[in-house]
Amino acid sequence: MKNYGLIGFPLSHSFSKKYFTEKFITEKITDAAYDLHPLENIDELPRLLHENPNLCGLNVTIPHKVNVMKHLDWIEHDAKNAGAVNCIKVISESPVSAAFSGELGIKGHDFRLEGYNTDLYGFEGSLSPLLSSYHDKALILGDGGAAKAVKCVLQNKGIDHLSVTRKPGKGCILFTDLTEKHIKEYKLIINTTPIGTYPNVDECPPIPYDAITSDHLLFDLVYNPPLTMFLKKGDERRATTKNGYEMLVLQAEKAWEIWNSND
Repeated sequence: MKNYGLIGFPLSHSFSKKYFTEKFITEKITDAAYDLHPLENIDELPRLLHENPNLCGLNVTIPHKVNVMKHLDWIEHDAKNAGAVNCIKVISESPVSAAFSGELGIKGHDFRLEGYNTDLYGFEGSLSPLLSSYHDKALILGDGGAAKAVKCVLQNKGIDHLSVTRKPGKGCILFTDLTEKHIKEYKLIINTTPIGTYPNVDECPPIPYDAITSDHLLFDLVYNPPLTMFLKKGDERRATTKNGYEMLVLQAEKAWEIWNSND
């Protein structure tokens, strides 16, 4: 039996567990299981792996997408650029073969941990079909692990971006300093915060919504509810809107591809 799972804290609800469990049933995959592994501290990861020797792959969610990197033997180029990992491939190796390879077990264990960021793949695949020539500047609401993947994709596409946060930070402006002028200038607005997630469905990021027009594209990484208050306010002003569900599906399928590749 090949085991896969999700690490993060807390894990009160999980898209990944539901998605992969249904995938295994639909595709008649009988030799795989997907479980939740709540880790309050990322330093509990080695213990989890030793106690679950059949683990072949892990998804990583908040708050561990950045701190998990210190436990990895190898990090894929784009994930390194993004500064965050949301997918780990676990490759079991005997101590003897690890010693001969010269690259396994560098963290003092007898398996190789490879880090990837499938959020990049999911976000780019979901966003790209919606972009127009005037979506050349983006506001990124929030600056956590998910925002790192968004920034990386925008940089690859040559789209200038500005982060909006609650606390002062380098290269950011505060929500309280955001003006209608910013909204008119930045016609792509991406919410990477959890604001508006169920059950807090009446909440939305505090931005000047009255300045939004039909030229704007509002992308919300939140998928539950499907229509967040952020997206609803965009719809009311005839903006193009999209939630994060397709992004999650794409990143999940990319993770499955990585876990089951032989190279």
